Amino acid sequence: MSDERQAHDAAAAAARRSYGRLVAYLSARTRDVAGAEDALSEAFAAALADWPKSGVPRNPEAWLLAAARRRSIDAARRRRTAAEASGHVQLLAEEIAAMAEESAPIPDERLSLMFACAHPAIEASIRAPLILQTILGFDAATIASAFLVSPAAMGQRLARAKAKIRLAGIPFRTPEREAMAERLDAVLAAIYAAFAEGWSDPAGAEAKRRNLAEEAIWLGRLVAELLPNEAEALGLLALMLYSDARRPARRDKDGEFVPLGEQDPRLWEAGLIGEAEDLLRRAHQLGVIGRYQLEAAVQSAHVARRLGRGVDWPAIVALYDALCGLTGSPVAAINRAVALAETQGVVSGLAALDAISSDARLAEYQPYWAARADLLARTGDRAAAQEAYDQAIGLEADPAVRRFLQRRRAAL
Repeated sequence: MSDERQAHDAAAAAARRSYGRLVAYLSARTRDVAGAEDALSEAFAAALADWPKSGVPRNPEAWLLAAARRRSIDAARRRRTAAEASGHVQLLAEEIAAMAEESAPIPDERLSLMFACAHPAIEASIRAPLILQTILGFDAATIASAFLVSPAAMGQRLARAKAKIRLAGIPFRTPEREAMAERLDAVLAAIYAAFAEGWSDPAGAEAKRRNLAEEAIWLGRLVAELLPNEAEALGLLALMLYSDARRPARRDKDGEFVPLGEQDPRLWEAGLIGEAEDLLRRAHQLGVIGRYQLEAAVQSAHVARRLGRGVDWPAIVALYDALCGLTGSPVAAINRAVALAETQGVVSGLAALDAISSDARLAEYQPYWAARADLLARTGDRAAAQEAYDQAIGLEADPAVRRFLQRRRAAL
């Protein structure tokens, strides 16, 4: 392997392993997230120029941190007319002296950064994208694609949010128990949004896009590790692991989509399912029930098929009843209707879908139309089923899922 290739691979590994930790460490001391990102970006550029000639350092993260701090000091000196510049330089200079040992550990302050990004002063709609950028290093264009926003608009909103953190003096710390609920909900919602977006592209159709589902699981593990007594953090990680365990069965050998009910349970990853079951038991023992635990319990009821048992549809209906009461989510209501069709008949399932049909959000939501099409087909109403399938096909972005829906329509 060439020196340049080796240096590039080492830098990429360091970015994957430590980007968020380095940004969090720098940001927590300067309250300047954008400045920390810029300094770290310059440090990576310096590594790619230096490491092929001098060799990859024994501790790449320590090298990158030292380089980023030097660049932060340079930036502070350039704006020395600003009131905070001298304090900024003094703080960083003191830390360089304290961290001179290459082997010194870098404190992990990623959770504090996530909670800063989820502060109530930050606009709710930008919290998840902000966490994705600061912790995972996604650029604005990648995040914009995931959240259906133009890159320019996303870049502006991210910049405003980072400025808000700096100007408002938002603290980088895990909030006290009484303030935890609102902030933790935002952190978990951001992680789940990342997972859901990555889950919608299981074949990795966008080669330039990092695997959001994998990164979300990594973040979920981090939160569950740092907050082991938060039931919903455990529930979210369990939910993601249950879903990810089925990934090998979601496509057949030709790359075609396979729905959950037709998947071969032998292809599901038993290790991930076992880990998810353990997490869900731990969450239940904490005595606090929430959305992610209920959704994970639904997944647990489905994966019971791998033990040779049928799907416990009455239990699933009860879980979706609880979810609907807790969240009012139309997504939970759609899934409840599908489960009702299995327990009380197709007519009951369609009636449940009709009860939420006035929700404007469902007009552009593919799973609603796909569920409606399937239930209508089962009643024998082919014309109405074809119309619903047409809606679902037109809204589906995944080519494999679109072909699956087209085959179902053609079978009518």
